[in-house]
Amino acid sequence: MGSASGTDFPAVSDAWFRLWSDLFTSTLEANRAAIGAFERSTATTPRLDPAVPEVAYREPDWVVERSVDSAADLAVGDWVRFTKRITDEEVRAFARISGDTNRLHLDEGFAEDTRFEGRIAHGTLLSGLISAALARLPGLTIYLSQELEFRHPVRIGETVTGNCEVTESLGGDRYRVETTLHNEDGEVIIAGEAVVLIDDLPTTARQ
Repeated sequence: MGSASGTDFPAVSDAWFRLWSDLFTSTLEANRAAIGAFERSTATTPRLDPAVPEVAYREPDWVVERSVDSAADLAVGDWVRFTKRITDEEVRAFARISGDTNRLHLDEGFAEDTRFEGRIAHGTLLSGLISAALARLPGLTIYLSQELEFRHPVRIGETVTGNCEVTESLGGDRYRVETTLHNEDGEVIIAGEAVVLIDDLPTTARQ
């Protein structure tokens, strides 16, 4: 095989440079795209709703409604609702986190032989949706007390709504709140009453 002459060397060098430059640029862009896709797929922190300053994060499939957006305007009759679907993944994660690994919540074969004839969600997991609703009241909600009555089970995959309505102003930014959890048919799953303290949001949350 012949070698390149002196006059051909610059052209060969330029060709190699362009080849490796194009390859490097393509690899760099591919890596950037892969990193971006990985970041999007692993981003688990829900987003704050930019429309109204608040303390709670949101996920796209959660539904939040409330009657008032300012803690200064909060009064008897105001309400907030939080709706989401209870998934199998969440039930299993809650069992691991809480340590409540009752087979009624995790083992379909076992649960079928109980009065419920199938798996149901943890009662404490469900009551957490009431807490989630309270967190969407304007201001920073602080739990002082909560009474609950569990009336019906919730199956895995059902969508439920936590409903909270202010029933009494107790003074000192404290409120009595009627708290309920409903299924899609409007059936009351959990009934109860809470007392909460509403603080002002931290300055960083109001920016």
